[in-house]
Amino acid sequence: MSDTTLVAAALGLIEGLTEFIPVSSTGHLLLVGHFLGFQSAGRSFEVVIQLGAVLAILSVYFTRLAQVLMDAPHSPGARRFLASVIIAFLPALVVGVLAHGFIKHVLFETPMLIAVMLILGGGVLIFVDRCAPTPRYHDAAHLPIWVTLRIGLFQCLAMIPGTSRSGATIVGALLMGVDKRAAAEFSFFLSIPTMAGAVAYDLYQNRDVLDLSAMGDIAVGFAMAFVSGLLVVKWLLNFVSRNGYALFGWWRIIVGSLAMGFLLAGF
Repeated sequence: MSDTTLVAAALGLIEGLTEFIPVSSTGHLLLVGHFLGFQSAGRSFEVVIQLGAVLAILSVYFTRLAQVLMDAPHSPGARRFLASVIIAFLPALVVGVLAHGFIKHVLFETPMLIAVMLILGGGVLIFVDRCAPTPRYHDAAHLPIWVTLRIGLFQCLAMIPGTSRSGATIVGALLMGVDKRAAAEFSFFLSIPTMAGAVAYDLYQNRDVLDLSAMGDIAVGFAMAFVSGLLVVKWLLNFVSRNGYALFGWWRIIVGSLAMGFLLAGF
């Protein structure tokens, strides 16, 4: 097994372990890639392996999502749930398309920014976990449309690497009065169109620079992201129901501080 394949496997593992917890999978991938000297053409590897995590979500929720799609033609509740996810997805779709070049070629190439956002986001997550308003909504499938739209606006903050897509949506949901378990679960559902759309658009934008010789490494990263993502999804809901999100906030602060220290030291 080549060194690049080992790095691809490690990055896939990191992607799956961090995608659905509020610590910024992209921030972790970019920082680890920076310190290991790994960079794919057009940063496509780091984006495409997210499909492994998407597949993990679809595997866990396949029966539930299939039932919603079958019920949609005759169930107002099913149509409302689908509409809530689509509406929450739209702000990120617009911002992602308009700012794609700046995000990929400027923000993704600024490791110090990622370290700073990890630290700041960790502080915000700890504060909101302790001080969020009393929950009013306890079912991710029955959130008001205006709540899901605001969660979608929060998701746009994750365009800055190091912020965390799941972290932004979870913080937004908690501030809107969604309980901790439902906040994580809605973040799961919202990740499906968001990540699939991001991968499709990124592949289109980078179609001229894609390195087909790297498909083996991408496949390894994809598989690792799927397996580790599957484990995290099955574990996370019960964990946050009992313990909240503070642990992840402290993790962000530690990782961001270490990364900042190494960067200041010239690594």
